[in-house]
Amino acid sequence: MRVDFVRLLLLLVACLGRAVSAWAADPLPVGFETREFVDEARSNWQNSGHRPLSTVIWYPASAGSPLTVPQIGNPAWRPYFVQTAFAVEAPVSTQAPRYPLVLLSHGSTSVNLSLAWLGAYLAAHGYIAAAVNHHGNTGAEGQLLSQGFMAPWERAGDLSALLDRMLADPKFGAHIDQSRVFAAGHSAGGATVIMLAGGQFSGDEMGKFCNSAAADAGCGSRELLEKALADLEKLRAHDPAMQASLARAARSYRDERIRAVVAMAPAVGPAFTEATLRAVKTPVFIVTAKADAVTPPATNSLRFARFIPDARLLTVPGNANHFTFGSECTDEGRRALEPCRDGADLDRAQVHELIAERVLKFFSEP
Repeated sequence: MRVDFVRLLLLLVACLGRAVSAWAADPLPVGFETREFVDEARSNWQNSGHRPLSTVIWYPASAGSPLTVPQIGNPAWRPYFVQTAFAVEAPVSTQAPRYPLVLLSHGSTSVNLSLAWLGAYLAAHGYIAAAVNHHGNTGAEGQLLSQGFMAPWERAGDLSALLDRMLADPKFGAHIDQSRVFAAGHSAGGATVIMLAGGQFSGDEMGKFCNSAAADAGCGSRELLEKALADLEKLRAHDPAMQASLARAARSYRDERIRAVVAMAPAVGPAFTEATLRAVKTPVFIVTAKADAVTPPATNSLRFARFIPDARLLTVPGNANHFTFGSECTDEGRRALEPCRDGADLDRAQVHELIAERVLKFFSEP
């Protein structure tokens, strides 16, 4: 995957997408809460404790709950992104006995708030949505680690562990319909949810592609690739957390509890073996943009759609690009930040709503 830290870190920061039309006749407020979960079965990359699973949650809140803008993330970024008021730590609505759950996975170097526009939309339509920061590969930690880029299978493990934690959560567990659990992700997060559906990542396959004449922007620069490989060899020899992770690399991360997945502009398509993609039985919905120069559709979205049986495919209309899937920006953000700029005559909020409507329809099918 292309590793362009500055551009990708600009994408998501502390912004929260807007919540849109409600799921019931009488609209309920969208609740917002955070959790500092951990996965006791895996170490953090520093070998100093358990793997962190910092999580944000959107959910249907009780009618009449007061709304405030959550004060999380870096306040310096807030003028660049649309801010939304939610029912922070409000009670869960009892309008339904249980709600479906959607696990959300951000792109490489991004943050768990990156898909707030989708999480809030789903919550407004009667879903609980939980988004995790992927340790070592998130701008939320203030430090990006080579391990976070070189062990993408750990991201799939994060979502399965997050599902365990959500089901056991004292506030949310009893409200989750375990027969309706889904996952969605963008970029590296798109690849993550395809792993949950049964596709298997192969570093060797990615290496072959990036060393071939067919290599494209998804490989990043030769300099970054060589540095990553050199770092991997050092860690393989001396680092216990990386050694344990590499021992898990070849196994399947399919999670049978997850009924369907949505992959938006998924990355590292050449790393997934054709055989494992053809064996996927979980319903998959892929969303792509023609002008995506970060994860070129031909070798990513369209490759997944070609090999995964019965995969749905939506090509976003207009001049949408890889960053269109990011948070909604203010006028100030569009002036200051290149990732906030979409193609001519494209309204990012309208694209988000189109995608969210199609995702909701996909998850609502029997």
